[in-house]
Amino acid sequence: MATGRIMTTHSRGVSATIDPVKLDRLAEVAIKVGLQLQPGQDLVLTSSIAALPLTRRIVEHAYKAGAGLVTPIFNDDEITLARFRYGADASFDRAAGWLYEGMAKAFANNAARLAVRGEDPSLLSAQDPGQVARANKANSIAYQPALEKITGFDINWNIVAYPDQAWASQVFPDDTDDVAVAKLADAIFAAARVDVDDPIGNWKAHNAALRDRTEWLNGHNFHALHFTGPGTDLTVGLADGHEWMGGASTARNGITCNPNIPTEEVFTTPHARRVEGHVSSTKPLSYQGTLIDGIAVRFEAGRIVEAKASRGEDVLKKVLDTDEGSRRLGEVALVPHSSPISKSGLLFFNTLFDENAASHIALGQCYSKCFVDGASLSQDEIAARGGNKSFIHIDWMIGSDKIDIDGVGKDGSRMPVMRKGEWA
Repeated sequence: MATGRIMTTHSRGVSATIDPVKLDRLAEVAIKVGLQLQPGQDLVLTSSIAALPLTRRIVEHAYKAGAGLVTPIFNDDEITLARFRYGADASFDRAAGWLYEGMAKAFANNAARLAVRGEDPSLLSAQDPGQVARANKANSIAYQPALEKITGFDINWNIVAYPDQAWASQVFPDDTDDVAVAKLADAIFAAARVDVDDPIGNWKAHNAALRDRTEWLNGHNFHALHFTGPGTDLTVGLADGHEWMGGASTARNGITCNPNIPTEEVFTTPHARRVEGHVSSTKPLSYQGTLIDGIAVRFEAGRIVEAKASRGEDVLKKVLDTDEGSRRLGEVALVPHSSPISKSGLLFFNTLFDENAASHIALGQCYSKCFVDGASLSQDEIAARGGNKSFIHIDWMIGSDKIDIDGVGKDGSRMPVMRKGEWA
């Protein structure tokens, strides 16, 4: 992600094109809705330096909510690029395992986790794909101790985004820098539901609507989902004892949080060994600074046996070779085509947003929370029920207004779930 910056700023470093009231609302929602941070609870906060104006406000709201200690960890696009420009080749097989072990220890002591995203989606697109893949793999392996605490919902966690100029210019390439940032900021505020007078009340109603969808799906307890449409004929078996979730979820520490802001999805755990057929992506995947587009894969017995992409194929194939679980699914999620993010007509080049415009699947690690009584299951029990294990968890979009989805019962009976991308 590029590093161009707008020079006209408020005293606190916020671009004059970004509404400071809505930015503050987003920070408040991140703490009060996204995390529901508890008095005395520590917070581990990761952020792009580009997102510093939002991050500062989040820290303020965290301490106002009674946070014990907020520990920020920053990344920077130019520092990331310096490694690829000047680093020794051996550097790309290394990762800061000590840092992730420390994060995992903090999570084991009930610290919350919040990530503020604001990077250039194509930051590494011009770099050597082999080095990108090696760096991603090393980082994924090192991150595993912390990732397990997050995907297992041991703690309350949340991700929000900030409109960095480089990102804004990719979403709105025909606009000047300041106009692009203003447009992306408005799009983020709308998607995050903070462009209203009572954003916290708005989120309460939204969570209730998502809960109604999960209750309907859990009531039917489908054995599989069948996706059909252009380039897609895919049957996704669902894990034994799976549970649909969406919106607010209660972590193992007893705190109810909204992990993603925004969110429009309901999701569950597929059966890692019962996925058959072929599927094509409907939106590009921005992964670790590389844009992967035109993905087309074929599954046999739950495993991807063929994979192509019109762009970023080398990186995709290296991702698929990360470990045994990286060719299997860890999540399936349903999103109506009429979701606010889809209706915006924007391609955000950011999975946090684009996954909420379309139904999607995720390669890699499953969420153990998406099982009935998941908090009490061991890793072996989760695997026996079909849950996948991997160093990665990567969502990519397969839904559109041309995709139909049927729920398939264990007896082979079928029920419409979505037609042309909308709830049936």
